[in-house]
Amino acid sequence: MRVHKFFGLVLVPFVILLQFSCTNTKNAIYFSDLGNTEFSSATEKLEPVIQRNDLLNISVSSLNPNASQIFNVNSTGDIRSISASSSVAPATGYLVDQDGFIQFPVLGKVKAAGLTKKALKDGIENELLRRKLLLDPIVDVRYLNYKVSVLGEVANPSVLTVPNEKITLLEALGLAGDLTIFASRNNVLLIREEEGKKKLIRIDLTTDELFKSPYYYLKSNDIVYVEPNKTKIASAGAARQWLPLVISSLTLVVVSIDRLTR
Repeated sequence: MRVHKFFGLVLVPFVILLQFSCTNTKNAIYFSDLGNTEFSSATEKLEPVIQRNDLLNISVSSLNPNASQIFNVNSTGDIRSISASSSVAPATGYLVDQDGFIQFPVLGKVKAAGLTKKALKDGIENELLRRKLLLDPIVDVRYLNYKVSVLGEVANPSVLTVPNEKITLLEALGLAGDLTIFASRNNVLLIREEEGKKKLIRIDLTTDELFKSPYYYLKSNDIVYVEPNKTKIASAGAARQWLPLVISSLTLVVVSIDRLTR
């Protein structure tokens, strides 16, 4: 009988901890109230403008490959890109300096910051034609450092490189291993910098809000932070509160059993 009482002392704290760890199933499901429907694609203003410290790959081709070759010498630097698999690889390209310019062969300093890729492409093509350096030049501009960061309650917090320069919030979460069971799905924080200002946007993944949002597609340098839910915070606090009691109870049980068995 005494042994049963002592085991009861041990079980009570564990039962309390279990109650704190219970999670509302509805809050753990994406888009729980969403039925069959459709939404217009939120692609307005999807193409971002080039910013200082962006790393660009710019390739030039024309009817004369030999004449084009001089314009395809990328600047190099000790800049490295980190992928979702945490691999590190050197990256070379045209780095936009603090004044917003790149150093382009023959053309010299070319304004890049504040322009879209298309605007920069058109500008270089027009300048090559104006100076009669190439006939029918074709310029292609791509980002080399297009990346987003996913932090917080995900399986694998990561800095993700995006080779195709297009990624949705859901894809980024998937590449980071998805949200953990302790993630707050109705209060995901998106941090975005535009025109020198940081925007903080809260997104609810339990409703259809995301599909109608202009933040469905992420932009380069976006940061996604997934907060822990109340269950994890409460369980962490409960664990700290009850751990001394559990240890004391276990010690008491061991000592008592030892005395009873003598």
